Amino acid sequence: MCTTGLKKTEQIQTGTKVLELDELYHFVERKGTSETRENTYVIAMVSRLPRQIVGVDAAFDKSPQRIQALVDAAPEAEYYCTDGFWGYVDVVYPGRHVRNIHNKNDTFTVESVNADLRHYIPILRRRSRCFPRSLDTLNAVLAVFVDAYNAFGVAKMKFRHDRNPKSRELPFSVLDFL
Repeated sequence: MCTTGLKKTEQIQTGTKVLELDELYHFVERKGTSETRENTYVIAMVSRLPRQIVGVDAAFDKSPQRIQALVDAAPEAEYYCTDGFWGYVDVVYPGRHVRNIHNKNDTFTVESVNADLRHYIPILRRRSRCFPRSLDTLNAVLAVFVDAYNAFGVAKMKFRHDRNPKSRELPFSVLDFL
């Protein structure tokens, strides 16, 4: 199930120039038997400016067909930045594909959003004893978080518009939008 985040929240009309894709892994029901013990993947697509989650998909595989469905459901961008995962090569992008296999220079925004996902959603924490019992539960939790995260991003940009944009002070947090 592919969830697109920008359809449900207010969009800021700045034009999406760069979209970043990355995956994180976890497990549903029980830990897998592979070396890293994952059996579930969460693929996230994030826009750099405004910093919002454009789409997210949780599934038992990270096939190019799933990634293609995520790219097709998202707004078009000039650049699509990914890491070295081979599945991103088989996807047809409307813009230019930038694949960086050496470092995280082109995927820093989506990596920080993945960290936020693991921080704010207890069932995605790595050393947690809390885990989803089904993939539907994980998708429902992700949909709620995407709505709250994007609403927080819009409110943060509006708040900083009239004030110093470099200021780190905010009178609210992501938790206020849940």
